[in-house]
Amino acid sequence: MSRRADSEPTVAVAEVLPEFADAFPFERFNEMQSAALPALLNHDDNVVVSAPTASGKTALAEIAICRTLAAGGTALFLAPLRALTNEKESEWERFEDLGYSVYVVTGERDLNPRRAERADVLVMTPEKADSATRKHDSRRYQFITDVDCCVIDEVHLLDSDRRGAVLEVTVSRLRRLCSPRVVALSATMSNIDDVADWLDAGEATTFAFGEEYRPVPLNADVKTYTHGENAFADKYRRLYRALDLAEPHIREEGQALVFVSSRQDTVQAAKKARDELTERDVPMGARGDYDFHNDAADLSNDTLRQSVLDGVGFHHAGLAREDKNRVEQWFKEGKIQLLFSTSTLAWGVNLPARCVVIRDTKLHDPLEGEVDMSPLDILQMLGRAGRPGYDDRGYAWVVCDRADADKYRKLLRDGKEIESRLAAELDAHLNAEIALGTIRDVDDVMDWLGTTFYYARAKSAPDEYAAGSALRERVSDTLSELVADGFVEQDGLAVEPTRLGQLASKFYLRLSTARRFADLAGRCEQQAGGNPIDAEDLLRAVAGATEFDSVSARSDEEDAVHAVLGSTAEDLSAGQRKVLAILRSGMTGTTPSELKSDAWVIRQNALRLLAALRAFLDALAPGRFANLACRVEARVENGISEDAVGLTAIDGVGQGRARSLAAEGLRSPADVVEAGVDGVAAAGVASGVAEQVVANARELPVVSVDWGTFPDSIAAGDRAMREVTVSNEGGDARAALRVTVNGREMTTKPSYLGEATLPVAVFGADTDELRFTVEVAFPDLPLQPVTDSRTVSVR
Repeated sequence: MSRRADSEPTVAVAEVLPEFADAFPFERFNEMQSAALPALLNHDDNVVVSAPTASGKTALAEIAICRTLAAGGTALFLAPLRALTNEKESEWERFEDLGYSVYVVTGERDLNPRRAERADVLVMTPEKADSATRKHDSRRYQFITDVDCCVIDEVHLLDSDRRGAVLEVTVSRLRRLCSPRVVALSATMSNIDDVADWLDAGEATTFAFGEEYRPVPLNADVKTYTHGENAFADKYRRLYRALDLAEPHIREEGQALVFVSSRQDTVQAAKKARDELTERDVPMGARGDYDFHNDAADLSNDTLRQSVLDGVGFHHAGLAREDKNRVEQWFKEGKIQLLFSTSTLAWGVNLPARCVVIRDTKLHDPLEGEVDMSPLDILQMLGRAGRPGYDDRGYAWVVCDRADADKYRKLLRDGKEIESRLAAELDAHLNAEIALGTIRDVDDVMDWLGTTFYYARAKSAPDEYAAGSALRERVSDTLSELVADGFVEQDGLAVEPTRLGQLASKFYLRLSTARRFADLAGRCEQQAGGNPIDAEDLLRAVAGATEFDSVSARSDEEDAVHAVLGSTAEDLSAGQRKVLAILRSGMTGTTPSELKSDAWVIRQNALRLLAALRAFLDALAPGRFANLACRVEARVENGISEDAVGLTAIDGVGQGRARSLAAEGLRSPADVVEAGVDGVAAAGVASGVAEQVVANARELPVVSVDWGTFPDSIAAGDRAMREVTVSNEGGDARAALRVTVNGREMTTKPSYLGEATLPVAVFGADTDELRFTVEVAFPDLPLQPVTDSRTVSVR
C-alpha cells in the first residue's frame, strides 16, 4: 500500500509519455499521479487506486490507456453514468488528434460493430458492457473479447444496490473471456484490500492515498433542522438552512453547490433562493454583463434564463445538453455563484465549489418509493467541496433530521466499506452464467464464484457473509432452486439452461418475473379454442412483475388511479395498480397529471418487460399472442389507439406522426399507401418525409388469401380436403398462420411469407353452417392480424 512521504517529486508528462504529451491538459503529474506512475507504466499487473475526490484519478486512467495504445492494444473505460460516457467522448478528442479512435457504446445509440471493432478506446457503462459480454459470441459484439486493458472508474460502485452486482459480474466475466489488465479507480474506501484481492492486484500495485492528497483540505460536518408542519414545509426549512451555510462563502466571492433530491426540486429551490438572497441583500448576479446577458438569452429553458442572470443556476439530466454545457461553463467561470443540482452532477462533470450542502438525504424513487440517498452518493457529493487553485479549504455539510445525525457523522468519520451486492441477485446471475455456457457443471459453479468480489469479501468478513462450507451450501441450494423452477436442467454433475433460463438471462429478468411470464405463455398455449387472453392480461402480467414490487402510491395519486381503473384489478397491490393505471392510460396518451412525475420511469421499465413478455410468448405460445404483445408495447410507447397502432410499424412513423395520420383517417399502412404522398402530406407531414413514409409503408406485408376450390356447401357426414393459399405481396415478414372453424382451432403454421399453403378439412358436421377463418398475425410487427373467412352450409 502506498503512503505519502514528506515530499514526493512530481514527474513531467513529456519525460515518461513523450508521444502522448499532447493528450494531457497539464505538463506535470501531481504527487498522487507521480507516485502511481511506476505501477501503471512499468508493470503488467492489475492496479487498484483509492484516492480522494478531485485528486486527479482521471489522469491515472489516461496513463493506463496510453500504455495500452503504445503497445497496439485496445482499452475499455467503464464509466458509471451514461452522461459521463458522452463527456469522455468530447474530452478524449485529444486521443483522436493523435490518431487514435475513441468510440462510445451506450444503449441510446445504434451500435456500429465495425467502428467498435476498430476502436482503440471503448467507453461503456457497466450495463452496456454486461450486455456485450453476454453476447460476445455474436459478430455484433465480438469486439469485447479484444480488450487488452479495462479501466474501471469509480469501482466503489460495487456497493450500489442497483448497479453493483452488474459491475461485479461483468468485470468477472470479462476477465474470463479475454484476461485484460484491470485498473480500478475509486474514491477513498476503507477496505481497498478486498478489491485488490478480487482483482489480484499485489501490494506494489495497490494504492490507498489518504485525505492528505486532497488538493484542498475539507471541513465536513452535519447540520440538523427543526421540523415544520409537513414535508413541504420541511423542504423549505432545509433550504433556508442550506442558504445560511452557503451565504458567508458567497459574500466572500466563493461559490456554493447545493444538492437536492429531484429535477423539479432544483428548479423550485433556485426560484426560492433567488427571492431569499435578494431579501438578505446578498450581492450576486451579472445583469450588468452585456455579453453574459446575450448568451443567457440563448438558453432554451425559460426559468433558467431568468435565474442565471441573478447568479443562481440549476442543473439536472433533463436539461437540454446545450443548457447544461452553458451552466457548467458559467459555474467554472464564477458567473453562477449558487448552483442547485441532483446527485448525478457529483459523478460526472468536475465542478468543485468552496461550499457544498446536501439539502436532501432522502429522495422519491418511482420504483422504490421514498429511500435514503446512497452513502456513496453522499460521500461523492461532499467530495466536490474545495476549488483547487482558488480555495485554501472546502466546506461541506449534510442537512438532516436529528434522528439521522449520528448516522451521517459516522459516515463522515469512518467512510464506507465497499460491500458486494451479488447475494441479493445470486440466482439471476448464476442462471445467466449457465445460460451463457460459462458454467457447464457443478464444479464450474464454485470456480465462477471464486472470480467474484462477493467471494473476496466473504473471506475478509466471514461473519457478515456466508463463507467456506456455508457459502458452498448456499450456492448449491441456489442451483437446486434453479433446477426445481425450470431454469436449469441437471444431469449428474452437468448443468445446462432451459429455454426459460435463456430467456430470463437474455432480458435481465428477475426469475420470479420470468416464471410469471412463462406461466402466462402456458395459459396461451392451452387456449387453442379461442383467444380469451387480451391486452389487459398482458398489462396485468407486467404490472405485477417483481421489478415493480417496491412501487408505492402516494395518497394524492390514489384518486387518479381509481379514475383510470375503477374497481378493476382489486387483487393487485396499491403500487401495482398505480403501474397498471400508468400503462393503461398511456396506451391512449391520457395519463392523469397526478401520475406523470413517475410515469416516464415506470413506462420505460414496463416497455423493457413488455419486450421480454413478447419474446416469451413468441417462444412458448402461438404467434398471435406475440403479435398482441407487440401491439400493446407499441401502444404503451406511443399512446396510440388500437385501430391505428399499425401505423407505428412504418419506419419513420412515431408517436407524433401516427397521431397526425390517424386524425386524418389514415389508420393503417394500407391506408397510407392508398392515400399516397399527397394524402400523407395533407396530414401535416412534410412532402419529402411523406414520400419516404409511403415508400416505407409499401415495404410492409400485404396479405391475400386464395380459397381455391373451397365449397359453398357440403352434405351432412361428407368430408373433403381443400388447400388455402396465403400470399404476401409486400415486404418479407415472419407470420403465424391459423385456421379456425366456428371459433375452434384447426391448423396453425409458422411461416416466412412468401407464400404458404394450408390444408383444411371441410366436413359435414351436426350444424347448419361452418365458418372457416384464416388469420395471419405478425409476431414482430404491431400490425393488426389479417383475417379472411368463408361460410359453408351443411345440407
